[in-house]
Amino acid sequence: MDGDIIFPRPISHWMKILSIDPGYERVGIAVIEKTSSGSGGEKFIYSNCFKTNKGLPFLERLGLVGQEVERIIKKYKPKAFAIEKLFFNTNQKTATNVSEVRGALIYIALKNKLKVFEYTPLQIKSAVCGDGHGDKTQVVSMVKNLIQIEKNIEHDDEYDAIAIGLTCFASERNIDWV
Repeated sequence: MDGDIIFPRPISHWMKILSIDPGYERVGIAVIEKTSSGSGGEKFIYSNCFKTNKGLPFLERLGLVGQEVERIIKKYKPKAFAIEKLFFNTNQKTATNVSEVRGALIYIALKNKLKVFEYTPLQIKSAVCGDGHGDKTQVVSMVKNLIQIEKNIEHDDEYDAIAIGLTCFASERNIDWV
């Protein structure tokens, strides 16, 4: 076996990623895909800014977010799940609630046998903008340059979710997606 060259097996199917910009009032959700060989580039499939009603108790909002993500998984059948890691937030209650949302969504992804990847805001900005200190405007502009989106996007949460998916494809090039 020493010295044998092992060629990766060709894979002809598409890889799909469900990527999430976590929250409980607004959740950025995106599905993008790419050929495993990388020859076709990334393709935009779906995005949404899922919103919950401020008047609802947190646990009910958490349940609604979880149901929406499960619906998206069943509809689009992604192979992987990418989510933004939480960064320090001065509002402790918001940070705790977003952490709980992240945990619930990661559990849902694992339950559905998706490979889970997490990225910090710095990693996402570096992958998409080439600079970890890019601002929201730069992220939106670069996402528009990197992938063709044929819909009007109103909320940054959607662009952030797409950026997280693009980061996953850029960062996990050697993953066996089968």
